[in-house]
Amino acid sequence: MTHHHRPPAARRHRALAAVLLPILAVAGCGTGSAADGGSGGAASGGTLVIGATGKLPNPDTVIGGAGYEGKRLVSFQLYEGLTRYDLSRSDGPSEITGALATSWTVGKDRRTWTFTLRKGVKFQDGTAFDADAVVFNLDRYLNKKSPYYTDALGAGASEYAGDITQYSKLGDDRIRLVTKEPDGHFPQDLAHVLIASPTAVRKTGSAKFSEHPVGTGPFRFVRQKAGEQIELARFDGYWRGAPKLDKLVVKALPDAAARTAALRSGAVNWIEYPNPDDIPALEADGVHVLTNAYDHLWYWILDTSAGPWKDPRVRRAANYAVDREAIAENLLHGTAEPAHQAAPHGTFAYDPANDAYRHDPAKARRLLAEAGYPHGFSTSVTVPTGGSGNLVPVPIAEAVQRDLAAVGIKAEIRTTDWTTLIGAEAKGQVARGSQAVAQSTTLFQSEALLPLFIGTGSPFWTGHYSNPEVDKLLAKAGADADRASREAAYTQALKLVTADAPWLFVVNDRNPRALAPTVRGLVQPQSWFLDLTTVRVAR
Repeated sequence: MTHHHRPPAARRHRALAAVLLPILAVAGCGTGSAADGGSGGAASGGTLVIGATGKLPNPDTVIGGAGYEGKRLVSFQLYEGLTRYDLSRSDGPSEITGALATSWTVGKDRRTWTFTLRKGVKFQDGTAFDADAVVFNLDRYLNKKSPYYTDALGAGASEYAGDITQYSKLGDDRIRLVTKEPDGHFPQDLAHVLIASPTAVRKTGSAKFSEHPVGTGPFRFVRQKAGEQIELARFDGYWRGAPKLDKLVVKALPDAAARTAALRSGAVNWIEYPNPDDIPALEADGVHVLTNAYDHLWYWILDTSAGPWKDPRVRRAANYAVDREAIAENLLHGTAEPAHQAAPHGTFAYDPANDAYRHDPAKARRLLAEAGYPHGFSTSVTVPTGGSGNLVPVPIAEAVQRDLAAVGIKAEIRTTDWTTLIGAEAKGQVARGSQAVAQSTTLFQSEALLPLFIGTGSPFWTGHYSNPEVDKLLAKAGADADRASREAAYTQALKLVTADAPWLFVVNDRNPRALAPTVRGLVQPQSWFLDLTTVRVAR
């Protein structure tokens, strides 16, 4: 039995820039499966060509770099972790189930986890998956003495594997992992700790593994133009059964008009996030547009440490000023829902009783007057021009700007690119020096990230928000392996955040994606991620 020990991990937020950068980074608008009721009994195969909204990720396991969109379309198609999201249903948040592990237990210390590994799994190069492969990959991410460790891999793995202090092989099909602190969402974290073929890594070395990536996922690598296009093919030896598609091609098409044009011309047969204005015409042409609630919030982070935004009455006033219903319906044409609280609609933490903010300009003006701003004030917001999950950020910000102006809050919009915005946030700064930042994010797709958004002392720019009661609830939830108890703590924490209003809650995206009529069998889950094994393209 081999044992691998690491010094106690630094706090989770150390060296997380490489993780948060991409994450801070969707199918009439019907919910559920693509038209034609799925794939039952129909011929399999075909080539699916997807137009993505941004650059594609580095395909070396955890390095990524293109947000959750890159992970869902590329990384999770090539690789798996010990666990995975069950994406087979559309009527509730996606839960964690076994992938390369079939089961797991946690010891009385709430830190020692034992995983039973799935037998008979093969990597796409034909080599066997076993406990040695898990140890090899954890060495690659956590052991700086490993010849295959790199700083990029270490940073990429830090959020999801950074608190693992020991890992050991108990047998070919069992492994033990020990965390620094009790971690109730550890099985969820491990869905993101992706396992590569040790044989393939040894063959190329880590420096060139991204040119020939090999995992256990449903699709195997064929070729790529780095960051712009990647071609994958069905992995016939996939343990859950071979996907129906023959080939999967993902293209980077960051311009919404270019994505729509590509879909209409047949250059692609699926696009992520169609421009809401294009949806009626696309549907008239027979295109299927699917949507579903999921873990998404588009919001403004307000600087709670100085100026008018320091006063919670001012922050609440701004929330009452926003006509989020009009933004969701008139601007986004139903591809988003109004966000009346901190918890997104498509998450277990959402409780309709906690909806706090409706469009009430009169109440907004009263609160501003109580706070000493009867004539309003001037402020500024930095807005990305695009990026993973950001919808149509500038038009949304302009709509919010008009609503705020109606109650006396004059907000200057300062635009920048997505990479610059989140790069500054990772340094605890605001690009272009504004008093607020507009962006989208996920709160619960990875519970490990939540303290970085609403916890005290985050290394990222969070508007300096701090509430000791919220911190206590996050700590309680994070250490609790009981799901129901954990969910209750998160719901209460976000109720407090809603009342504190450190954010301007705007909309929850419904993850729209547009599919050509020939694309069949997709289940649209309540998740950032997708199971493409059920999809086929009619010939």
